[in-house]
Amino acid sequence: MTERLLIRALSGGKNTKIITLNDKKIKMMPSTLGKLLGLKTLDLRNNLIPKVCPEISTLTQLTTLNLGNNILEEVPEEMKYLTSLKKLHLFGNRICRFASGAFDGLQNLILLNLNNNQLTCLPQEVSRLKSLTYMSINHNQLTNIPRELCFLKNLSELQLNYNQLTCIPEEIKFLMKLQKLFLARNSILVLPKGLCDLKKLRILDIAGNLIQIFPSGFQDMKLREFYCEGNPLFLMRPVIAAQQENIWSLQEIASRFIMNQLAENNNFLMHAIDWYPEARNIISRGKNCAICGKFFITVWLECVQFVPPPKNWKISRNLQLIPLRILICSYRCFTHRDPNLFGIAQV
Repeated sequence: MTERLLIRALSGGKNTKIITLNDKKIKMMPSTLGKLLGLKTLDLRNNLIPKVCPEISTLTQLTTLNLGNNILEEVPEEMKYLTSLKKLHLFGNRICRFASGAFDGLQNLILLNLNNNQLTCLPQEVSRLKSLTYMSINHNQLTNIPRELCFLKNLSELQLNYNQLTCIPEEIKFLMKLQKLFLARNSILVLPKGLCDLKKLRILDIAGNLIQIFPSGFQDMKLREFYCEGNPLFLMRPVIAAQQENIWSLQEIASRFIMNQLAENNNFLMHAIDWYPEARNIISRGKNCAICGKFFITVWLECVQFVPPPKNWKISRNLQLIPLRILICSYRCFTHRDPNLFGIAQV
């Protein structure tokens, strides 16, 4: 049957646009496919193909390639020659690596599906997929997200459910077109502050992680759906701090003075700081006190503030209050805090 289909396709020559060979128990990609130079769609799902044939590199008009549910072990180098490719399905294989240069020519790719594979990491070259709008890598073994992924400026949906992620890079704030982010069933401990900069994000799923608290400003996001069940969120249990005012180091005192003077547009310091890169590096780590609003380096106390979720969010049933991370610079500010702020850890 496979042979007859290929013979019929070959007889069509350049006029053949679609080849579908699903569920044919194919053990080797037919090299004759390389003769179908006008092919647009190639569907080889549900076979036993361990690798692609070199001749696939001639299919420069191909826009959709589906190799889902085969036995591939890598994303092959031949992919870089498919310069017209828009949709690439590689789900349900045994992929654990990427060949060098595999992404080099995929400038038009808009969809990448790598679900149900054995990936532990993504290459930095993922940043070359400039047109990508949809990426799904559910059910793999990813332990981190490369910061390069966060520079895919057209990405609108990112699915990373059921991996082994422990953190999300701060650079995620650069995914300004992201509308849907799925991070369920990982081991994420903390969400980055940069997440709150995603103005177009509408769906966020972080169910089944290890998150206790959300970054300040999280409640102002324009979400429509938010799911967080299965996380050990902080509960409203007050902690009393008995520690008196700290004695700051000279570096802390100087840093606080410089940062707060810069905030007031002190022209002398604004020009002088350019000559001291080490000082610039230190103050770049500055934070705002939630009570007095002044800058500091060393956190005196991390607090939690409980706020109700916005009424227009579709949320997990068990979410009644959102615990927000609030940082305080001193014992004095802690004693003047709002009664809804609770200390949670001495830093």
